[in-house]
Amino acid sequence: MNKLKKRAMLWVALWVVSVPVLAQALPAELQQAWKNTRLSEQNLSVYIKEVDGPTLVNHNATTPRNPASVMKMVTTWAGLSALGPEHTWRTTLYRQANATIDAQGTLQGPLYIQASGDPFFSISDLWNLLRDLRLRGVKNLSEVVVDRSVFGQVATDPYAFDGAGDRPYNASPDAMMVGFGASRLLFLPDEKNKKWIGVMDPPVPGLRIDNQVSWSDQRCPGSPAISTRIQQAPNGIQVVASGTAAGSCGEFSVYRLTMGQQPFFNHVFKMIWKELGGTLAHDIRSGKVPAQAKALAWHDSPTLADQIRVINKQSNNVMATLLLLRLGQQLNGAGATVVTAEQAAMRVLQSQGINTNGWRIDNGSGLSRQARVTAQGMAQMLDVIWRSNYMPEFMSSLAIAGVDGTVRRRLKDDEVQGRAHLKTGTLRDARALAGYVLGTSGKRYIMVSMVNGEGAASVRPFDDALVKWLAAQ
Repeated sequence: MNKLKKRAMLWVALWVVSVPVLAQALPAELQQAWKNTRLSEQNLSVYIKEVDGPTLVNHNATTPRNPASVMKMVTTWAGLSALGPEHTWRTTLYRQANATIDAQGTLQGPLYIQASGDPFFSISDLWNLLRDLRLRGVKNLSEVVVDRSVFGQVATDPYAFDGAGDRPYNASPDAMMVGFGASRLLFLPDEKNKKWIGVMDPPVPGLRIDNQVSWSDQRCPGSPAISTRIQQAPNGIQVVASGTAAGSCGEFSVYRLTMGQQPFFNHVFKMIWKELGGTLAHDIRSGKVPAQAKALAWHDSPTLADQIRVINKQSNNVMATLLLLRLGQQLNGAGATVVTAEQAAMRVLQSQGINTNGWRIDNGSGLSRQARVTAQGMAQMLDVIWRSNYMPEFMSSLAIAGVDGTVRRRLKDDEVQGRAHLKTGTLRDARALAGYVLGTSGKRYIMVSMVNGEGAASVRPFDDALVKWLAAQ
């Protein structure tokens, strides 16, 4: 055998020894579950350890991977730890310093709105805020000026990520977002005539539904699959709805982005103000609140602890991004952008001793092709959380296996249901699962699993098997 061949064989032998073999690192009961995925070990990162105890599995744990929506754990923890669980957002209505309200209810000068970037500001919140304004004697407005200066340029193209720009998960962040910027399409069954009646909610002028949904007499197969198309019409915007729905399903709703955040807010504001008996002489524009302006009315949001429960359990993308931006604005000052907010979040995590090498938080929601974390760094963060003062608030934000959130239909077995607090992540070619699992012994385990690459969806049974195995420990 010549020297070149011997040297080649030696390198092969060294390579085989140095590459970790996942099947050998896993307990016997998990080896078959992994083999069934038919995935390459190179595409998987797994890190499992006992809280305040030893590491059980460590595979490719320092390789940066796209965590999909598991990134929301990073954003919510950075926000919670830096701002505190009682942190709130205040949206305030102002008048000019010397402006008066006359006997007819006319406000002299503009009405100013100081937007705060409240992620959970709803249409009913806006109604209550404007009702408070009416109670203070204001009826007639000349113009409305919305101040969004807490953020810089943060708007995104909802169609840029995957072309599904009418889907709420693609909503663009905005400092004055109301109701996530989404319209509800309500379908009511007309059993006598066997047809569906389509209703737009909120019923803003210039937005109407072209209902082409067909009626079916079959047994309800589950949530109706309805297709929508948003298009310009001569008198505004038309939502064309099509598909077939079984009458036995009863009334149902779908949510769609029908216009940009700013025009949606403007339309909803005008609709509510008119319903409350108010008038608006001119229009709504962007601007700044004067330095000496006087507050007329305000709305305080639910606490941060309450909001992260929605972000993590329901995996709300735009709320996560708005929380990241809020963190940037609170730590760096007005004009926050995704870039400056990401830098602020990184500083928070690094100050806690978390190894963020290779990380990229990007927009904070996980709806990104550029986002990256490492399994070991995520596990380290979960360890920090467990030992923190705010551990209970964070834990309560995670979905409970077989009970609620994004894992309500998973892991419903008696031996595991309710024993794991988890965050899921799902993108094309990316799957992730991370959180805490309580074993029958009373020990608690931290687990992080991420797969990137074609066929990533096939990892789900393996991830479920991991959780079940830990719950049985």
